Amino acid sequence: MKKESILSDQAPAPVGPYSQAVKAGGFLFLSGQVALDPATGKMVEGDVVAHTRQIMANLEGVLQAAGASLADVVKTTIFLTDMGDFGAVNGVYGEYFPENPPARSCVQVAALPLGAPIEMEMIAVL
Repeated sequence: MKKESILSDQAPAPVGPYSQAVKAGGFLFLSGQVALDPATGKMVEGDVVAHTRQIMANLEGVLQAAGASLADVVKTTIFLTDMGDFGAVNGVYGEYFPENPPARSCVQVAALPLGAPIEMEMIAVL
């Protein structure tokens, strides 16, 4: 099976040996994103709502670089350091998927890169 790495300047550059996304077998697998501003490389300021909005913008940029959109997303995984943030994150998330939302998992984790309160990854169909 052929695979193709995707790189977008609309999302933070990878800081390790991974791709922002990989196309394979008719799917697009997007790596987890925290709320880094791609222009500065720094974590955005603000609460989990601000972080969620930046993450969604980053993921949209990667989707667009691959010729896809949020409408093509079939699965998301959300990682939270505090499940108490679930309601706030869910509210923002729902704005991006108002109809026919993808399947989703949400789990609490002990810690995320750079002390982020949230990380999100996606799978899209191409």
